Amino acid sequence: MSTKDGFLVELERETNSTRRIIDRLKDEDLAFRPHEKSMSLGALIGHVVELHNWVATALTKNDFNLQTDYKPFKPSTVAELKQALDEGYKANEQTLNTFPEDEWFKTWTMRVGDYVIGEMPKLGALRFVINNHLIHHRGQLTVYLRLLDIPVPGLYGPSADEQK
Repeated sequence: MSTKDGFLVELERETNSTRRIIDRLKDEDLAFRPHEKSMSLGALIGHVVELHNWVATALTKNDFNLQTDYKPFKPSTVAELKQALDEGYKANEQTLNTFPEDEWFKTWTMRVGDYVIGEMPKLGALRFVINNHLIHHRGQLTVYLRLLDIPVPGLYGPSADEQK
Protein backbone atom coordinates (compact mmCIF):
# COMPACT_ATOMS: atom_id res chain seq x y z
CA MET A 1 0.00 0.00 0.00
CA SER A 2 1.16 3.49 -0.79
CA THR A 3 -0.16 7.05 -0.49
CA LYS A 4 -1.29 7.01 -4.11
CA ASP A 5 -3.48 3.93 -3.55
CA GLY A 6 -5.69 5.86 -1.13
CA PHE A 7 -5.85 8.85 -3.43
CA LEU A 8 -6.79 6.67 -6.42
CA VAL A 9 -9.87 5.47 -4.50
CA GLU A 10 -10.77 9.04 -3.60
CA LEU A 11 -10.15 10.23 -7.16
CA GLU A 12 -12.53 7.65 -8.59
CA ARG A 13 -15.29 8.21 -6.04
CA GLU A 14 -15.18 12.00 -6.09
CA THR A 15 -15.10 12.05 -9.89
CA ASN A 16 -18.12 9.74 -10.00
CA SER A 17 -19.97 12.00 -7.56
CA THR A 18 -19.34 15.04 -9.74
CA ARG A 19 -20.41 13.06 -12.82
CA ARG A 20 -23.73 12.23 -11.10
CA ILE A 21 -24.44 15.95 -10.79
CA ILE A 22 -23.39 16.71 -14.37
CA ASP A 23 -25.61 13.89 -15.64
CA ARG A 24 -28.66 15.69 -14.23
CA LEU A 25 -27.94 18.98 -16.00
CA LYS A 26 -29.17 20.40 -19.27
CA ASP A 27 -27.38 23.11 -21.23
CA GLU A 28 -30.05 25.67 -20.31
CA ASP A 29 -29.37 25.08 -16.58
CA LEU A 30 -25.83 26.46 -16.88
CA ALA A 31 -27.03 30.09 -16.95
CA PHE A 32 -28.92 29.79 -13.63
CA ARG A 33 -27.82 32.10 -10.80
CA PRO A 34 -29.63 31.86 -7.47
CA HIS A 35 -28.55 35.39 -6.47
CA GLU A 36 -26.82 38.32 -8.12
CA LYS A 37 -23.73 37.68 -5.97
CA SER A 38 -23.64 33.99 -6.92
CA MET A 39 -21.73 32.38 -9.74
CA SER A 40 -23.81 30.89 -12.51
CA LEU A 41 -24.31 27.15 -12.32
CA GLY A 42 -22.08 26.81 -15.39
CA ALA A 43 -19.26 28.77 -13.79
CA LEU A 44 -19.58 26.82 -10.54
CA ILE A 45 -19.63 23.36 -12.12
CA GLY A 46 -16.81 24.47 -14.44
CA HIS A 47 -14.77 25.37 -11.36
CA VAL A 48 -15.51 22.00 -9.76
CA VAL A 49 -14.37 20.16 -12.88
CA GLU A 50 -11.21 22.24 -13.19
CA LEU A 51 -10.39 21.58 -9.54
CA HIS A 52 -10.62 17.84 -10.21
CA ASN A 53 -8.17 18.36 -13.04
CA TRP A 54 -5.67 20.23 -10.89
CA VAL A 55 -4.34 16.83 -9.80
CA ALA A 56 -2.57 16.54 -13.16
CA THR A 57 -2.06 20.24 -13.89
CA ALA A 58 -1.24 21.89 -10.55
CA LEU A 59 0.03 19.13 -8.30
CA THR A 60 2.77 18.21 -10.74
CA LYS A 61 4.32 21.65 -10.23
CA ASN A 62 6.17 22.78 -7.11
CA ASP A 63 5.06 26.38 -7.60
CA PHE A 64 1.56 27.05 -8.95
CA ASN A 65 1.04 30.67 -9.95
CA LEU A 66 -2.59 31.54 -10.54
CA GLN A 67 -1.50 34.54 -12.60
CA THR A 68 0.41 32.45 -15.16
CA ASP A 69 -0.58 28.80 -14.66
CA TYR A 70 -4.35 29.09 -14.34
CA LYS A 71 -6.94 29.64 -17.03
CA PRO A 72 -10.55 29.38 -15.81
CA PHE A 73 -12.60 26.66 -17.48
CA LYS A 74 -15.74 28.24 -18.91
CA PRO A 75 -17.94 25.48 -20.33
CA SER A 76 -20.91 26.41 -22.48
CA THR A 77 -22.44 22.92 -22.70
CA VAL A 78 -22.93 19.89 -20.51
CA ALA A 79 -21.08 17.84 -23.12
CA GLU A 80 -17.97 20.01 -22.57
CA LEU A 81 -18.21 19.37 -18.83
CA LYS A 82 -18.45 15.61 -19.31
CA GLN A 83 -15.56 15.58 -21.75
CA ALA A 84 -13.32 17.68 -19.47
CA LEU A 85 -14.14 15.53 -16.45
CA ASP A 86 -13.54 12.26 -18.32
CA GLU A 87 -10.30 13.41 -19.97
CA GLY A 88 -9.14 14.90 -16.70
CA TYR A 89 -9.86 11.69 -14.82
CA LYS A 90 -7.60 9.73 -17.18
CA ALA A 91 -4.80 12.31 -16.81
CA ASN A 92 -5.27 12.43 -13.03
CA GLU A 93 -5.18 8.65 -12.73
CA GLN A 94 -1.98 8.49 -14.80
CA THR A 95 -0.44 11.28 -12.71
CA LEU A 96 -1.19 9.51 -9.44
CA ASN A 97 0.01 6.16 -10.77
CA THR A 98 3.38 7.65 -11.69
CA PHE A 99 3.73 10.09 -8.77
CA PRO A 100 6.84 9.17 -6.77
CA GLU A 101 6.07 8.49 -3.09
CA ASP A 102 8.61 11.06 -1.88
CA GLU A 103 6.99 13.74 -4.07
CA TRP A 104 3.99 13.86 -1.68
CA PHE A 105 6.18 15.45 0.98
CA LYS A 106 7.76 18.15 -1.19
CA THR A 107 6.64 21.72 -0.67
CA TRP A 108 3.96 23.03 -3.00
CA THR A 109 3.46 26.77 -3.25
CA MET A 110 0.32 28.51 -4.49
CA ARG A 111 0.68 32.13 -5.44
CA VAL A 112 -0.68 35.03 -7.42
CA GLY A 113 2.31 36.75 -8.97
CA ASP A 114 4.74 37.38 -6.12
CA TYR A 115 2.07 37.04 -3.40
CA VAL A 116 2.24 33.62 -1.74
CA ILE A 117 -1.20 32.31 -0.79
CA GLY A 118 0.16 29.24 0.91
CA GLU A 119 2.87 26.62 1.13
CA MET A 120 2.31 23.04 2.18
CA PRO A 121 3.37 19.51 1.32
CA LYS A 122 1.79 18.26 -1.91
CA LEU A 123 -0.08 15.74 0.23
CA GLY A 124 -1.80 18.67 1.97
CA ALA A 125 -2.35 20.51 -1.31
CA LEU A 126 -4.27 17.57 -2.75
CA ARG A 127 -6.48 17.25 0.32
CA PHE A 128 -6.99 20.92 1.21
CA VAL A 129 -6.62 23.00 -1.94
CA ILE A 130 -8.00 20.51 -4.44
CA ASN A 131 -10.33 17.91 -2.92
CA ASN A 132 -11.83 19.78 0.03
CA HIS A 133 -12.25 22.84 -2.19
CA LEU A 134 -14.11 20.96 -4.92
CA ILE A 135 -16.26 19.12 -2.35
CA HIS A 136 -17.26 22.49 -0.87
CA HIS A 137 -18.30 23.86 -4.27
CA ARG A 138 -20.04 20.62 -5.24
CA GLY A 139 -22.12 21.03 -2.08
CA GLN A 140 -23.12 24.47 -3.34
CA LEU A 141 -24.17 22.84 -6.60
CA THR A 142 -26.61 20.58 -4.77
CA VAL A 143 -28.37 23.70 -3.51
CA TYR A 144 -28.57 25.02 -7.09
CA LEU A 145 -30.12 21.68 -8.13
CA ARG A 146 -32.67 21.92 -5.33
CA LEU A 147 -33.60 25.47 -6.39
CA LEU A 148 -34.06 24.28 -9.98
CA ASP A 149 -36.16 21.33 -8.77
CA ILE A 150 -33.62 18.88 -10.21
CA PRO A 151 -33.42 15.72 -8.08
CA VAL A 152 -30.24 15.80 -5.99
CA PRO A 153 -28.12 12.66 -6.34
CA GLY A 154 -26.77 10.94 -3.27
CA LEU A 155 -23.07 11.65 -3.00
CA TYR A 156 -22.09 10.01 0.29
CA GLY A 157 -25.28 8.06 0.81
CA PRO A 158 -28.86 8.38 -0.42
CA SER A 159 -30.30 11.86 -0.85
CA ALA A 160 -33.84 12.81 0.15
CA ASP A 161 -34.75 12.54 -3.54
CA GLU A 162 -33.57 8.93 -3.68
CA GLN A 163 -35.39 7.72 -0.57
CA LYS A 164 -38.88 6.37 -0.93
